[in-house]
Amino acid sequence: MPRAFGDHRRELSWSTIYAVSNHVEKRQLPDRRARSRGGRRPTDRRGATPLVVVADEEPGSRTTCETILAKLNFAVAPVESLSKALEVMATLQPEVVVAKVRDASLLVQQSLAPVVVVTEEMSDPDVLVEAIRQALRRKHL
Repeated sequence: MPRAFGDHRRELSWSTIYAVSNHVEKRQLPDRRARSRGGRRPTDRRGATPLVVVADEEPGSRTTCETILAKLNFAVAPVESLSKALEVMATLQPEVVVAKVRDASLLVQQSLAPVVVVTEEMSDPDVLVEAIRQALRRKHL
C-alpha cells in the first residue's frame, strides 16, 4: 500500500527500541539532585531520607499524605491501623510518625520517635509538612 503524503511514521524495530532504551544522558551542568531539598537536611547522611510512618484509617487521605511526602524526598511507610503502626514502628524504627487514627495517644506513649497527630488545622499540606520537619529538628537536637 503506498504511503500518503506527509506520513512520516517510522517502523519500530528491536534495534530502534534498544537504541532509545540505552540512551545515556550526558549532563553539561552539575547534577542539581546532589543538593539537599525537601525532607532532607544537612545533618542527614548522603542518600538517606527520613522515614515517616503514616498511620491513617482513611485510604484517600493516607494516599494523599504519602504522595506529598514522597515528592518531598521522605521515605514513607503507610499503614491503615493502630496495630499495624505499632508493628511497623517496632520493625523499621522511623524518624517520625504521622497519626490520624483513633487512639493516637497510644502511639505517642509507645513510640520512641516523635509523633505528629493530625488535627483539623493540618488539613493544609504545608502546615503538615512543616510540623513533620519541626519534629525531625527536635529529634536531632
